[in-house]
Amino acid sequence: MKSPVKAGLFFILCRINFDKNQMETYDNPWKTLESKHIYKNPWMSVREDKVINPNGGDGIYGVVSFKNKAIGIIPLDDEGYTWLVGQYRYPLDEYSWEIPMGGGPVEQDILISAQRELQEETGFTAAKWTNIMRIHTSNSVTDEEGFVFLAEELTEGETHFEDTEDLKIKKLHFSEVYSLVMECKITDGISIAGILKVAMLRPSLLMKK
Repeated sequence: MKSPVKAGLFFILCRINFDKNQMETYDNPWKTLESKHIYKNPWMSVREDKVINPNGGDGIYGVVSFKNKAIGIIPLDDEGYTWLVGQYRYPLDEYSWEIPMGGGPVEQDILISAQRELQEETGFTAAKWTNIMRIHTSNSVTDEEGFVFLAEELTEGETHFEDTEDLKIKKLHFSEVYSLVMECKITDGISIAGILKVAMLRPSLLMKK
């Protein structure tokens, strides 16, 4: 089996030609007076800032920062099938079906992180990788940055779940996964965004042969 790091023979960067003249940007209206760390663990930290808000009033702002970037992958085979990962999400107290995903160290190349996560959770390696999305997961409370990749030209292998994971894998046609999003049966934000982006890029996938 090829190494997941070396398997990305075809890595296409996110195909978004962003013209700054199309969307205005403005100077930061917030002023930070003081920052202090409230809590941290090996995965995340919380800080509280004393601020002057855009209306000139005093206030506080809590920000959650993660040690990893959020990396999601949509594996796609030649017949239009993909794979979802199911697991119980402790903060929600709910079971959740999602695209394969995980955390990639901030300093690590996001493609390497995506290759590792795909192999760990599904056993697949892929020869063709497309970065289809950059996303901020909840930008009112966290600076977390996420990315979604489309992985194609798949080769099967063995999964390597982490000790804390109890995952289920389900193979579905992409059209069925799209329907699960539209029926609100997939609720994870990164999964929804990535699936809808692929549906826009590859509308033929919505028609099951």
